[in-house]
Amino acid sequence: MPVYDYTAFDAKAKTLNGIIDADSEAAARQKIRAAGHFPVSLRLMKSNSAGKAEGGQRFNLSQLFTRIKPAEVCIMTRQLATLIGAGFPLVSALESLSAQIGSPGLKKIIASIKGTVVEGSTFANALAKYPNAFSPTYINMVSSGESSGTLEIVLERLADMTEKQEALKAKMFTAMIYPLCIMAISALIVSLLLVYVTPKIMSMFDNMKQELPMPTQILVGTSDLFKTYWWVLVILIIALLFAMKAIYRNEKGRRWIDTKTLSLPLFGSLVRRFTAVQFARTLGSLLDNGVSMLPALGIVQNIVGNVFIARVVADGATEVSKGQGLGKALDIKKAFPPMAIQMIQVGEQSGNLEEMLNKIADVFEKEVETTVMRMTALVEPIMLMIMASVVFFIVLAICLPLFEMNQLVR
Repeated sequence: MPVYDYTAFDAKAKTLNGIIDADSEAAARQKIRAAGHFPVSLRLMKSNSAGKAEGGQRFNLSQLFTRIKPAEVCIMTRQLATLIGAGFPLVSALESLSAQIGSPGLKKIIASIKGTVVEGSTFANALAKYPNAFSPTYINMVSSGESSGTLEIVLERLADMTEKQEALKAKMFTAMIYPLCIMAISALIVSLLLVYVTPKIMSMFDNMKQELPMPTQILVGTSDLFKTYWWVLVILIIALLFAMKAIYRNEKGRRWIDTKTLSLPLFGSLVRRFTAVQFARTLGSLLDNGVSMLPALGIVQNIVGNVFIARVVADGATEVSKGQGLGKALDIKKAFPPMAIQMIQVGEQSGNLEEMLNKIADVFEKEVETTVMRMTALVEPIMLMIMASVVFFIVLAICLPLFEMNQLVR
C-alpha cells in the first residue's frame, strides 16, 4: 500500500506533519479529513528499503543514507513492546510508534507495515517484506510470539538480544579506533617526511663529491619513489581493495578467506568466540520462543557471518535431523571453542539447552571483550615501536652525511 507524507491543519489551525497509508491520494485525503484534520499538502513517499522482497530493486546511492540501523530497530522494538504491554492493540501501537520514530526510512516502513496488518496480514508476514531491516531471527521470533499470544514478551527479548549484540560490536569497534588512528597518523607523518621534508634537507648534500651513506641513499631513493610514483601506490591500494572485495563476493574466495581467518593467531580465536556469542544468543532466543531446532539452526546458519562456520552449522543440522545430539554434531573441524561444545552437551543432558546457550553467550561475550582489550593493549606499543623505528631511520639517514661533512671540515 502506498505511503504518503502529509501536512495538515487541526481544528485549532495548528500545523501537523505525518505519514499515512492509503490506496490513492484521494483516499489519503479522505482519511486525514476523517481524523478531523484539513490536508494542505500530500506527497507520495518512494520506498527503497524493502529490498528483494519488493521487486529486487537495484542498488542506488540513496540506499547508503536510508539504510535502517540495528540500533534504530532495537529502539523501535523496545517502544513497541512497551505499547503492547500497556494494552495497545497492534495497529494502534504501530500508529503511535510511527509518530515517535525519528528515522524517515523506518517511519515509512512502520507505516507500510501498519497498512499491511490492517489489510489482514500477520505482523510477521508484514515484517518479512523488509528483509533489509528485519532479520530472519526477528521475523521468526515475532511469528512465534504472535501464535503463542506473548508478542510483548518476545519483543522485549528481541530488544535485549539486539542491545547486547550491538553493545558487543560497539565495544570491539571502539577498542580498535585508537590503534587505527595511530596507524593513520603515523602513515601521514612518514609520507610528509618523505615527500616534503627529506628532499629539502637532501638538497644540502647535492654538491658533496663523496658517496652518501647507505641509509641516506635508501632514504633518498624512497623519497624519490614516493614523489614520482605516488599515484601508482594509490592505484595499487584501490586495485587491492577491489580485488579483495571481488574475492570475498565469490563463494570459493570467501570460504578461503574465512577459513584462513580462523587459523590466524589470536585473531582467529577472537572470531571463533565472537561467532559463538552470535550462535548461542540467537539459537537460545529462538528455542526459548518455541522455534523448533532444525528451523532455528537454518536461521542461525545465515547470521553467523563466517562461511566456514555456517557450513559446519549446516552439516550439524543434517546430523541433528538424523538423531545426533547438537553438541556432538557441531564438534566438527573444531569450528567452535571446546568449552562451548561441552556446555551445549551438558545443556542437552540436563534438558536445559536454552538456558545453557544463553550462558554460553554471556561467558564468551566477556571473553571477547577481554581479548579485544588485550589485543589493543598489545597493538599500541608495537605500532609505536614501528613508528619510532621509522623516524629513527630517517633521522639517522639525515644525520650521517652531516657527521661526515663535519669530519671533512676538521
